[in-house]
Amino acid sequence: MSISESVHSSPTAATTATENTRSTSIRSTFKAQSAIESLSSIITTVPDSPNPFSSLLIDPEIASQISSLIRQADAGAGNDNLCRWLYDTFQSTDPQLQLVVLRFLPILAGVYLSRVTLRKPLAGFEAVLLALYTHETTSRSGQSMTVNVPDISHPSIYHESNTTMKDNATNLNLAVISPSLEPHGTVRSTKRARIVGVALELYYSKISQLPVASKIDFCEFCEAWASGGDHDQQDSSVNSNGEGLELGERERMRIPLSWELVQPILRILGHCLMGPNQDNILFDAAYCACKSLYGRCLHDINPIAMLATGSLLSLAELSLDSQNDYIDYTEIRMTNAISL
Repeated sequence: MSISESVHSSPTAATTATENTRSTSIRSTFKAQSAIESLSSIITTVPDSPNPFSSLLIDPEIASQISSLIRQADAGAGNDNLCRWLYDTFQSTDPQLQLVVLRFLPILAGVYLSRVTLRKPLAGFEAVLLALYTHETTSRSGQSMTVNVPDISHPSIYHESNTTMKDNATNLNLAVISPSLEPHGTVRSTKRARIVGVALELYYSKISQLPVASKIDFCEFCEAWASGGDHDQQDSSVNSNGEGLELGERERMRIPLSWELVQPILRILGHCLMGPNQDNILFDAAYCACKSLYGRCLHDINPIAMLATGSLLSLAELSLDSQNDYIDYTEIRMTNAISL
């Protein structure tokens, strides 16, 4: 292609890209408006908004109505209209609409895990959780998630090692943070924690785009999952909608906490405690949840969870130190004085 042809083709390519972007935006807006129209037949009031995505994601009136419906005693059944709406909205494959569904995952997962032992039909909740699990399984091609962690047997600028170096010393020291995924068509009791845990992993991957209210809901459910109705906890608590949780309800909300659940829970709490744009109410809720979770790990004598939760709690307590008078021995301080 000649230079002149390249110059003439560039505006055409740019125009095509712009048109494609505009077309995608129009389709997304149409999907959002359709979702709002469908939701208007389920909840009583849908405020008018020029931005349908923002209305679905952060509007407090819509959030309050959806949260109340999820918390109802008969919610989560196979014929639940709200669960069907959440499922269809997530299956729309529109990233922004999928974010709307994730916004309500803490309440949905919290109510589901707290009621599953009551032997009530919760096929509606399970359909939504399976949709999230299947999405994550497909996006990861079923592969595990790994990270390369430091190996203290190798010397670094901070320490020396007495261990003899091996031939494979340069090999990566990989740690699996999320095992490989298998497809599931139903939620069995032996796979329930894994399915919900993967849904929480998906929630964590989008957490920076989610509103603070959703994260506060998550922290409150975490505290209830961990502490339940323990005598060293308060007899009642108040959720973000101002609804009290009586002692009997908190006792039902205490659930088994396997590592498959604890691991994504700690990642989400870590963001709430130390993420950017800190919110004081969110920090307090996450700190209380972390303390309850640590006490639960001590009660269950779970060494791995105790170490992870205790470390996160220590980091949170350091951030509470307003004086910030602790010493960071890894920091290289600049000074003009010469120490002999």
